[in-house]
Amino acid sequence: MNQHILIVEDEIVTRSQMAAYFKSEGYCVSEAESGTEMQEILVKERVDLVLLDINLPGDDGLILTRRLRGQSNVGIILVTGRNDNVDRIVGLEMGADDYVTKPFQLRELQVRVKNLLWRISLINKAVRPDETAKDHKGVFRFDGWTLDTHRRLLTCGDQPVKLTKAEYELMVSFTSNPNTVLTRERLLNMLSHRVDAPNDRVIDVLIRRMRSKMEKDPKNPQLFITVHGEGYLFATSE
Repeated sequence: MNQHILIVEDEIVTRSQMAAYFKSEGYCVSEAESGTEMQEILVKERVDLVLLDINLPGDDGLILTRRLRGQSNVGIILVTGRNDNVDRIVGLEMGADDYVTKPFQLRELQVRVKNLLWRISLINKAVRPDETAKDHKGVFRFDGWTLDTHRRLLTCGDQPVKLTKAEYELMVSFTSNPNTVLTRERLLNMLSHRVDAPNDRVIDVLIRRMRSKMEKDPKNPQLFITVHGEGYLFATSE
């Protein structure tokens, strides 16, 4: 197993226990006790996932999450001793993929890490150029729109359209599988952003949001087509 986990935790006992456990599970593990040390490691090494404590000296985990998400697609799981729903919501809005409250079982944390890394691997596979990409460079063009997976940018003409992380991942799934019916379950599995109670409604909500952003008439969609009893089809023409 080659996945690299970075544990950012200022409490040495907790950090050492987490590091020892994940090393025993076959992961490559690095440790940092502050945001400064975290950044030094990220500059030098490729990291797949960060276990990030919220209560850090200096910049806290929420600030670091926003900074990380602005420069990287690395997986982020926030770890905190505070059972505060506000922190949890803010952390997820800033780009964290998951949130764990202390005390927790290391086995549970390992399952969350494994699941997040699996979801990230699905997204990475989807953004690799394939035969569906018109220019074979990870840039998908359709009906006046362009999705550039290198810059994580969706544009209509010269106008950028702001996407959340989940909306972007949904678009990657559709543009990688044009004119193909995708079930809600398959689409859900392509989202790296974890939800507490994943269900079909998550995809339906995302589809409604994308229709409002991209369809000329959201009530009469021409791009995001509902296939009753099966899922959704992304109807494109080059």
